[in-house]
Amino acid sequence: MVRLLGRSGPRSPRSGAAGSARTPDRPRPARRRLGRRVKRPGGRRAGLRATLSARSLAGQVFLFQVVVVLLLIGAAVVALVLRAERDSTQEARNRSLAVAQTFANSPGIVAALRSPDPTAVLQPRAEAARKASDVDFIVVTDPAGIRYTHPKPDRIGKKFVGNIAPAQAGGIVVEEIDGTIGRLVQAVVPVETPDGTVVGLVSSGITTQHVGGAAQRQFPLVIAAAGVALALATAGTALISRRLLRQTRGLGPREMTRMYEHHDAVLHSVREGVIIVGGDGEMLLANDEAHRLLDLPADAERRQVLDLGLDPGTAELLASGRVATDEVHLVGERLLAINQRPTDLTGGPPGSVATLRDSTELRALSGRAEAARERLDLLYDAGVAIGTTLDVTRTAEELAELAVPRFADFATVDLFDTVLGGEEPEPGSSLRRTALEGIRADVPLYPVGRQFRFVDSSPQARSMRTGRAVAEPRLVDAPGWRAQDPERSAQVIEFGVHSLITVPVRAGALVLGVVSFWRSQQPEPFDSDELALAEELVTRAAVSIDNARRFTREHGLAVTLQRSLLPRSLPAQDALDIAYRYLPAQAGVGGDWFDVLPLSGARVALVVGDVVGHGLHAAATMGRLRTAVHNFSALDLPPDELLVLLDELVGRIDQDETEQGASAPVSGATCLYAVYDPVSRRCTVARAGHPPPAVVGPDGRVEFPEVPAGPPLGLGGLPFETAELALEEGSRLVLYTDGLVEDRDRDIDSGLDLLRDALAGAEGSPEDTCRAVLEALLPARPNDDIALLVARTRGLGSDRVAEREVPMDPAAVKEVRAFVTRRLAEWDLDELSFTTELVLSELVTNAIRYGSAPVRVRLLRGRSLICEVSDGSNTSPHLRYAALSDEGGRGLFLVAQVAERWGTRYTPTGKIIWAEQTLP
Repeated sequence: MVRLLGRSGPRSPRSGAAGSARTPDRPRPARRRLGRRVKRPGGRRAGLRATLSARSLAGQVFLFQVVVVLLLIGAAVVALVLRAERDSTQEARNRSLAVAQTFANSPGIVAALRSPDPTAVLQPRAEAARKASDVDFIVVTDPAGIRYTHPKPDRIGKKFVGNIAPAQAGGIVVEEIDGTIGRLVQAVVPVETPDGTVVGLVSSGITTQHVGGAAQRQFPLVIAAAGVALALATAGTALISRRLLRQTRGLGPREMTRMYEHHDAVLHSVREGVIIVGGDGEMLLANDEAHRLLDLPADAERRQVLDLGLDPGTAELLASGRVATDEVHLVGERLLAINQRPTDLTGGPPGSVATLRDSTELRALSGRAEAARERLDLLYDAGVAIGTTLDVTRTAEELAELAVPRFADFATVDLFDTVLGGEEPEPGSSLRRTALEGIRADVPLYPVGRQFRFVDSSPQARSMRTGRAVAEPRLVDAPGWRAQDPERSAQVIEFGVHSLITVPVRAGALVLGVVSFWRSQQPEPFDSDELALAEELVTRAAVSIDNARRFTREHGLAVTLQRSLLPRSLPAQDALDIAYRYLPAQAGVGGDWFDVLPLSGARVALVVGDVVGHGLHAAATMGRLRTAVHNFSALDLPPDELLVLLDELVGRIDQDETEQGASAPVSGATCLYAVYDPVSRRCTVARAGHPPPAVVGPDGRVEFPEVPAGPPLGLGGLPFETAELALEEGSRLVLYTDGLVEDRDRDIDSGLDLLRDALAGAEGSPEDTCRAVLEALLPARPNDDIALLVARTRGLGSDRVAEREVPMDPAAVKEVRAFVTRRLAEWDLDELSFTTELVLSELVTNAIRYGSAPVRVRLLRGRSLICEVSDGSNTSPHLRYAALSDEGGRGLFLVAQVAERWGTRYTPTGKIIWAEQTLP
């Protein structure tokens, strides 16, 4: 309570207030007469009785203070006794554990436990350690709890009393039990070999008698101290009560309450500082708000204003007593508006009263608004800058880059390894430092890529366990955090990092990792508002991280599906040396594919295609188209006819998916189909909306031949055209998809120019060509699949080809057999003479009987022996079973039995029946 002390006698006037000084003979107000001292009979005895009387305010205060002092002393005595006993017990637990751990880790303990007689070695050592450490026992047992040592030798060899199961598992036990020597506090620790095997247990303890002895010895001293405190408190209370009696001038509680109710209500309910200064410059009164605003000392009353340490301007104003209206003064960090008026204008005592209003609240409010705006800006920027890609690592880096230095001096993002691979996190698995951003690069935190686990006591582990953000305002006082890596933690603190906030990265019920924000430059630790901001920031980023994780998983599934649909190895053939590269897009798997298909007559078909779009749908559609090309190529169709069938298939797929309300249609699929004949060294090419092929001649000259560009697959109704290329042996035919030559940063014309330059400088082998092309054209982050196929041509020379025209006379079959026998002898293939004669006899006979001129026979020797019979008819023979009564119809059946493969292909002038036999 703040009160205005009464004064007697006239007041000396101050400068500026002389005209208002009261004369000595002016009658005093009635309130002054209430405060006069009244002499009462009885002297000290009467004063003592008044002090002890329960009717007076002083007596009530005296009795109340005596009761409070008794209660406080009693509580203090009980607390001291309980504290002493608890401290003694805790000391016993700590000392037992320390002695047990020290003895368990002493040199030679493992060797002694494994010796033939552990008791002989350990008993004297245990007793010596027990006496030196002032404990009641040190017991060493085997892993099963059978004692090797004991202060009482007759207890050796018996079962240890206590809970040893945790210690047998490598843990530590501290407990209070009834042992063989009484009630005691004991600790049990394991003795472990370097590989973690528990080979024994060590227990150390102190009996309860010794534990409680210290508390009992302190009890008399506590009682004596309590008595002295009671006597001093009672005497002091009596003196205070007498002082109070004099100060209240004999007033009772009701009178005092009425007098001060209005006084306290006015002074302590206003939000302005109130100061009353006497005429001599002495501060008579200052309310709580004035103390706060001016940072006045507790004993400011009754002291000169000029001696209170105020700034000169404010002190001069208050001491002068001059009139002031909203005069602004800077006091510390506050801007105070001061109003001052004299108190003797209406006959009051000389002096002045000043009111102070803190105008810095407006500035603080403006500062809080600015801080709120900055935080809103940070959260807005988080929505824009985080999650720009569907890459988990890049999203984590964006979060760290946004937080530094706007929110923290350093930021780290640690995610589970499975999350980086697109899978859900596995409980208990290790984390990997995914992102680290800071104002300096030499901070001793874990580097990016480091794999580790957080200990259970660390703030990161607690936040992931509870799912809530955790703040450590003072890392130097955070033992749980320091336990993670004591050496590195000391380096971090020495570096200047002093405050930490950890926030779990949560996506629904999944915890994907943890984000840590570190502060070093700003001296203030993180506060509760910043904790909420960090949690909101990470919550928003967690959505992007989880989306990136899900995309990574779907991307991996699509890549797996796509690779399973692509050729895993190239088929054996004689026409081409082939190398290829396939690179899926990082932004999303597309529908690019390629294939190498051996055809009849030693020919080879090369296919490159692209389904526009990304994801599983594009990959699945690619698999369907690739399968269709496989089936259509088995018909030995020309490239343009094959593309027509493929176009119809894509149209049917689009129609079916549109009717069923399925995903987007396949419009935009492209394909290039080329067939190379090593005998004629000619290549027939047709394309459906696909980039043209490139041809590199043996001399290194690069050309992009004019191949008619048909419409993309699925449009329907438009024909496809072919181009026939004459390729010298050793030429390189390069097929590719648009992802190689077209990108966001370049158009297709620029890409073709780069491809031309890369092919011109590449070595002659297909592998070297693939490597050179990708080094020159591969973008840093491909946003489309890339398929590249390089085929170097080979030819079948005349020494491996034999041809003969056959007259339309059945007698010519004999000449054909003789021709075949001679040529097979030249090729050292006499073992195939019989079967080859049989095959050609049947095929030539059928051509003469059912076909039309001209009839020709051709033998090709490659990886297999190929027999071909052509005629001018389009009628194709069919394999069938002949009845027992039929005189013919078994020839083609015999051909199918002795040949490895056989079939029919049509030409513009007729058809060719062919059969292949494996070389011996």
